[in-house]
Amino acid sequence: MSDRLTAQFDFLNEADRLKSVLRGTTLCDGSRRENSGEHSWHIALYALILQEHAIAPVNIDRVIRMLLIHDLVEIDAGDNPIHGDHDVAEMARIEQLAADRLFGMLPADQRDSLRALWEEFEAAETPDAVFAKSVDRVQPVMANLESGGGTWPEYKVTPEQLETRVGVKVRRGAPALWAQLKQRIDDWFGAHSAG
Repeated sequence: MSDRLTAQFDFLNEADRLKSVLRGTTLCDGSRRENSGEHSWHIALYALILQEHAIAPVNIDRVIRMLLIHDLVEIDAGDNPIHGDHDVAEMARIEQLAADRLFGMLPADQRDSLRALWEEFEAAETPDAVFAKSVDRVQPVMANLESGGGTWPEYKVTPEQLETRVGVKVRRGAPALWAQLKQRIDDWFGAHSAG
């Protein structure tokens, strides 16, 4: 077997570990927490289906590639829920080290290409990355809504947190998606507010 193919298979086998990283969000049916491999597949599907709602034209093939690799670093760094309590700067450092290791397993051309795509997603400055970040934020909201609030009570999520941590990013790339979700979010919090 060629060295190139050996490296590619080694990377793909390592990527399988993403299926063992449990996330802070449950499946839509609430039966269990989703894993990061499932999440990556699901948001790639979200992007494919919802691309017409992107605020700017996007190259959907690039967006899907971005979404398929965006959470690979969680193999080393774990999932850090957006509503969780963690040091953002420290997590960024750990994720950079994870990206070095994981993408570094690939042949140089693929290493550089996928690392650049991952960095583009993290920076969220291009239309493709902005839309990818939007659907990355939409899918957990949908899962929480579909599962009767999912893990929002566990993380003590407030409507204000959803607006600042999620809504801002979704509106930036796909405002119609947030507009559609906002009423359901308001209704859920209205029915579950204290007092």
